[in-house]
Amino acid sequence: MLITGAGRGIGRAIAIEALSRGWQVSGTVRQNGDAPQGVTEHLVDMRDRDRLRAIGTKLGPVDVLINNAGVIGPERQATLDMDFDGFADTFLINTLAPLAMAQAVLPKMPDGGRILTISSQMAWMGYAKSDRIAYRASKAAVNKIMQGLATDVRARQIAVALIDPGWVRTDMGGPDAKENATQVAHGILEIASTLDMAQTGQFVRWTGEGREF
Repeated sequence: MLITGAGRGIGRAIAIEALSRGWQVSGTVRQNGDAPQGVTEHLVDMRDRDRLRAIGTKLGPVDVLINNAGVIGPERQATLDMDFDGFADTFLINTLAPLAMAQAVLPKMPDGGRILTISSQMAWMGYAKSDRIAYRASKAAVNKIMQGLATDVRARQIAVALIDPGWVRTDMGGPDAKENATQVAHGILEIASTLDMAQTGQFVRWTGEGREF
């Protein structure tokens, strides 16, 4: 298994849960030593697609990829007051990096592998809210990208899913968030363990329930 953003938040919780199940875990980190003990670390800036490709060449077989690394975006991200450079940076990390990581891993992924990408309930097109619009847009865009990827890897029986983790108590989510990171990580790994081609291309809650894009 490879988890991006394994040094903190949901990614770290997933790594701890996976290790407890006896899985071999690799993870990308911002600084060496960030990931839990037992994780094979890959130091990378998720904006650096060349480095992501290089990581792919060093990996052994990867049966599961979990694209977790992400940022909330710039301080100014309203439609009427946008930090456009910050918006572009948010897309680099939240939208383009998951695709680049998937492309890097796919040559090492056996047929029947699984790719999960952590999205957000804030990506849902049914919300008309405009706060954190760069973050919302980046997650809506990665949903569409991964839906397309699911189509393109179907012939290899590789299942792809988008995960809504809910509002999780992490550095990003804050202390008032509803969901516990350990419980969310458990649910995500249950999905990773059972995801099949009947579910590929879907957007699901961490509990496994389907949700609309």
